[in-house]
Amino acid sequence: MKIFAETARLILRELIPADAKGMFEMDSDHEVHLFLGNKPVQSIEQSKADIEFIRKQYIENGIGRWAVIEKASGDFIGWSGLKLIKETNNNHSNYYDLGYRFSKRYWGKGYATESAIAARDYGFKVLKLDEIIGIADIDNLGSIHVLEKAGLKRISIFDYHGIKHHWLKIEKPV
Repeated sequence: MKIFAETARLILRELIPADAKGMFEMDSDHEVHLFLGNKPVQSIEQSKADIEFIRKQYIENGIGRWAVIEKASGDFIGWSGLKLIKETNNNHSNYYDLGYRFSKRYWGKGYATESAIAARDYGFKVLKLDEIIGIADIDNLGSIHVLEKAGLKRISIFDYHGIKHHWLKIEKPV
């Protein structure tokens, strides 16, 4: 099992099938999915399939979202990291998106920001990216705040699946 990054409180590693229970706890929660199309998963089988889909991204794209493990407890608390987006959004394609999602009981602890900064640093230092993109529903103030704390700047507002979203970006430090 590959560890991609580590912070003071978190381990960011590849998602594995054993993470399905934690993924299901997170993704079956309506509040977690409030700004994600409001379609929580209905079964642990769906969570298992999501993990397999992400594991294929590791092979095909060299990157995909990572499991976030809380060091103090050893618990799976969510996922975070970069994902190569090949389809076109806001007139862009083949960009690296910074994203994160956490079980509600871990909200408000700074884990999203901590993991986003680690993923940003990995993108610039290891993947040698020129820029990283973030997308957030304009009403998802918490997510926008996390992206901005990781250094991304609001560039534009665009229509993403019928909902207004911010397009945020950070460029490689000079």
